[in-house]
This record gives sequence, structure tokens and C-alpha cells, in this order.
Amino acid sequence: MNDAVKTLLKEQLQEWDLAAGNYAALDTVKVKELVVDGYTFKVQFNPARILSSAAKVDPKSIKERKCFLCLAHLPAEQKGLPYTAPGGNAYTILCNPYPIFKQHLTIPSVQHIDQRISGKVGDMLELAGYLTDFLLFYNGPQCGASAPDHFHFQAGNKGFLPIEKDIEKILEDKGKVIGNGIYKLPDSPVQTFIYKSEDAAAIEKWFEGIYEQFQKVAPSEIEPMMNILCWKANEHFYLVVYPRRAHRPTQFFADGDANILISPASIDLGGVFITPQQKDFDKITAAEIKDILQQISVTPDTFNKLIK
Repeated sequence: MNDAVKTLLKEQLQEWDLAAGNYAALDTVKVKELVVDGYTFKVQFNPARILSSAAKVDPKSIKERKCFLCLAHLPAEQKGLPYTAPGGNAYTILCNPYPIFKQHLTIPSVQHIDQRISGKVGDMLELAGYLTDFLLFYNGPQCGASAPDHFHFQAGNKGFLPIEKDIEKILEDKGKVIGNGIYKLPDSPVQTFIYKSEDAAAIEKWFEGIYEQFQKVAPSEIEPMMNILCWKANEHFYLVVYPRRAHRPTQFFADGDANILISPASIDLGGVFITPQQKDFDKITAAEIKDILQQISVTPDTFNKLIK
């Protein structure tokens, strides 16, 4: 599947001018590195991502636009690979035309169903087992998804996110074991669960338990707010879960110099902050990243309740 997906991406960049232009622009993005409480965060100035960062995801706006992940509404140039999970859920693997990664995929459900992760983490783990050159991620409907009305994963090439690239060192130096294969990062600016195991079924079972308990601890009408990263390396599956309490930080809504157009999602929490505006890239500091993460992450009290 790795080879098939890379062939798809190569063909799309040859045939689809929009995608080709945006991937070529990645060679000119600016990047700077900041350290937040001992964790490395990169900041990327990526103008093409303004469509996602500033996306209107209120019910009225969603209702008034065509779903850009439905097969019937895809651009004529956009091609995909079909994938059906063991449980029967069908997906299409697509080239993401507005990339953050050098190899960036969107993996929507064939069905037009809401962005809800319960019952689908098994699909995510299964895909991670096939797409071993990629990291998969899920943004909740109130946690960065620009299409909360259509279920989808995304994926990007490994070696880009600090949390994935340095996972073993992070677990060794900073991780605290709270269960069999389950860790927390007590000093991280964002509350984090990490499950490492060769047994994907065990991870799936644990996740469904966390999902259920999170709904009890912090009830939501949609689903418990969270972002998820998932990948497989050296026979182990990794599932990183970021429980959240807010969609966007106060900086997103602020006026004047206090405004920072940022809507954090899985990639930001995993260590790469995406800024679509030059002014925000230039001025953002480690202190501001910490403040943003602490605003959107669950409180330590809620996190400890989840652990108990």
C-alpha cells in the first residue's frame, strides 16, 4: 500500500496543477524551532493552509456549502485509491491538495457520515499497519476538522512531527507509565496519553473505554473533544490521544496585535504549529504556544479523573 499511495501522489502532482503548485510551495515555507517546557515545537509559515485554519465550521456554513470530501464533489483531477477496513467501512485514499507534509493524504469515508471516531479507531490502526511509511491523524469535529460533516482521517510522511520522530526518547525521558503500555507526559504543555503495544486490539479496547469515560467526565453533545495520532514502527503501534476542552484559543478571536490566526489540531499538538500568516509566524513565541495549548487542553484535574 505504501508504494501504491506514493504512486498516486506522484501521478496527482503530474496531472493536477493546484496540488502541484501547493506541494512545490512547501519548498519555500519558513520554519523556526521553539522549545516549550523541554519539548521541541516547530512553527511553519504556510499560506496555503489559511483555508483550513480559518474554515467556517458552524452548522449554517456547513449546510450552505457542498461537501468537498464526497466522491460526487471531488475535482475532476482528483483521483483516489479504494480501501475497505475489515469491519466493512469503506474509504478513499486521496492526495490532499493543501499539504503540510511532503506526502499528505486525506482518507474520507465513502459514506457522508459525521466526523465521529468511536468505532473507527480499529480502522485507523489497521491503516497504520499497512501505511507504515506514514503517520495517521484524526481531528475531532470541534478540534480542527474543516469537514466536521464527513468522516475522514489524514496521513503524512513519517519523520515530520517531533512527537513521532522522537517518541522513544520522549517515553524514556519524560513518559510516566500509568498502565500496561500506557503513558502520560506529566511535564508536557498539553495533556497527553500514549499507548504503545504490538496488540492493536488492546489499544482499540482501551480507546473505547477512554472515549466512554471522557464523555462522562466532560459531557459533549457531539463527541468528547480530542485529537489523535497513530502509527506503526518496529512492530509496535502507537496511539497518541490529546483530550481537549476548547476548539480555538482566545488569540484566534482577538483584535489587533493580539490576534493570531491559529486553530490547533493534531499536527500542532504533535509539535508543528501551522501559521498561514507571516505576521503570526514572526511574532509567535514559546510562551504563546504554551498558553494556546493550555487553553485548549483539558485541565490537569479532568486529565487525572480520566486516568483514575
